[in-house]
Amino acid sequence: MRPVAAQIDRDDRIPPELVGALARERFLALGTPAEWGGEPADAGSVAAVLEELARGSAAIGVLVAVHLSVASAPIAAWGTETQKERFLRPLARGERLGAFGLTEPDTGSDAASIRSRYRRDGDGFVLDGRKMFISNAVSAGLVLAFATSDPTLGRRGISAFVVPAGTPGFSVSRRLDKLGLRGSETTELVLDSVTVGAESLLGPEGNGLKVALSALAGGRVGIAACALGVARAAFDEMRQRVRDDDVPWKRTALARSFAELSAAEALVERAAARRDAGEPFARDASVAKLVASRAANEIASRGIDVAGPDGARSGAAPERLLRDARVFPIVEGTTEIQELVLARELLATREEPNPL
Repeated sequence: MRPVAAQIDRDDRIPPELVGALARERFLALGTPAEWGGEPADAGSVAAVLEELARGSAAIGVLVAVHLSVASAPIAAWGTETQKERFLRPLARGERLGAFGLTEPDTGSDAASIRSRYRRDGDGFVLDGRKMFISNAVSAGLVLAFATSDPTLGRRGISAFVVPAGTPGFSVSRRLDKLGLRGSETTELVLDSVTVGAESLLGPEGNGLKVALSALAGGRVGIAACALGVARAAFDEMRQRVRDDDVPWKRTALARSFAELSAAEALVERAAARRDAGEPFARDASVAKLVASRAANEIASRGIDVAGPDGARSGAAPERLLRDARVFPIVEGTTEIQELVLARELLATREEPNPL
């Protein structure tokens, strides 16, 4: 799949026919209940698929991860029967691609401080605002958008809305150029007096942040799996180059990379297993995302060292993998935010006594 990944990177786009193939092969239905047209799959299986997709192309892995984790899954978890029929079924069939609209130009990690507004209008709602760094949005058939009725209310004022593409006032103002994940659409969205019906409100009014945070917890397992896929691709590339090279430091670099890859793999599997068991998994998802994104960057960087000037050429596989890896410490919660959240949880958790 390496030539495909290189072509996607050069063209800055995933060909529509490839997205169509993902839909036909049911990748866009994974984890969605069968009654809504989906392909039932546990979190571990979905993570394994995302890892393999991202191993071939990080942009493809992220496209599928966003569609499944933060578009389809929240509608499956919070939607009414009517909403699932109207919105979830087309997502599972691949007739629509899903996107997640939380981040804003001046609001990233502090989701409770979003400034996009909504107001009631008869039985429906009117949304105004801007969203930034939104994946899949150019091709999306619907976006899960978040807005507040009153910024002074903080998290209590935020609600979630399903906004179908083509709704008057909804537009993609620009597509952003990026260092890595170049084939993945990253955009700025505009909500200009977007009017939606009552059926677009996802979950109870004022519960939007709960919808967002629950989606992001699951999304971090998916993004961690994608980072793991990039780490594995960088490791494969390094191993191929070291195989016929007996320089000691290159071989120790390979060994170190394998240890980091193995640790990340174990943590992604643990987070997915806890989710499948119905246990609290948000902390495990954060740890998996933190370690897998670091592993991707460390291994890809080491891969450049091993490859030398040939690997640093623009468009060379090691160079592309390093650019792709650099995105993962930022998306779905930055490394710094993951560390702060984990520290807060660890300090609030009572230490278990040593059984020995």
